[in-house]
Formats: sequence, structure tokens, C-alpha cells
Amino acid sequence: QVQLVESGGGLVQAGGSLRLSCVASGLTFRRYTMGWFRQVPGKEREFVARIMRSSGNTYYADSVKGRFTISRDNAKNTVYLQMNSLKPEDTAVYYCNARGNYEYWGQGTQVTVSS
Repeated sequence: QVQLVESGGGLVQAGGSLRLSCVASGLTFRRYTMGWFRQVPGKEREFVARIMRSSGNTYYADSVKGRFTISRDNAKNTVYLQMNSLKPEDTAVYYCNARGNYEYWGQGTQVTVSS
């Protein structure tokens, strides 16, 4: 059974930082491209960042480029999202995504940025 478990969300003031973690189990982690998405009520889930399975290349949404950093530790089956210079518009539920032969989602972690 595949599980993606996010942690690290919370309440932070604008300009602050948070680091999200996602621990994967039940899959061969190194074979999956890992990503982070976010969603606010009433809106579609949107792409935030992705790190490729083989090359480790990273990709970011324009709205977070230069502020967020995605990384992975294949030995720990974990993907991270370091979020700096947070803005109120970053408030959302953040979801971990694993994409390979199949696609899996975590349950989400709430990030709230106060102004």
C-alpha cells in the first residue's frame, strides 16, 4: 500500500519560512518524479514544484520561483519543500505527488501565512 505523508505545515507570518516534508512508503521512491501542489477552497489544485526522478532537475511555478526550493533524499524516501519569504497568497493546503508508472497523492498539510 502506497502512502505519502506530509508534515511541516502551520501558521507563519508573512516573510517567514516553513519546510514541508513528504515521506513515501510502499513504492520504489527513486523511480518516481516527486512534486508539490497546492489548493485553496474553490480553486483548482495548482502545480508548485517538481523534482525529476533521474536527473534531479527541478521545476517551479513562476509564483514561487526564487522563494521555494524542492529537494529529495532517496535514502530516506523523502521529498522536501523549503518555503522562504512566504506571502499571504501562499496560504493553501499543500499536497505531495508521486508520478511514475502510477500517480499518488498525499493527504495534504495546511499552510497559513498571516499578513
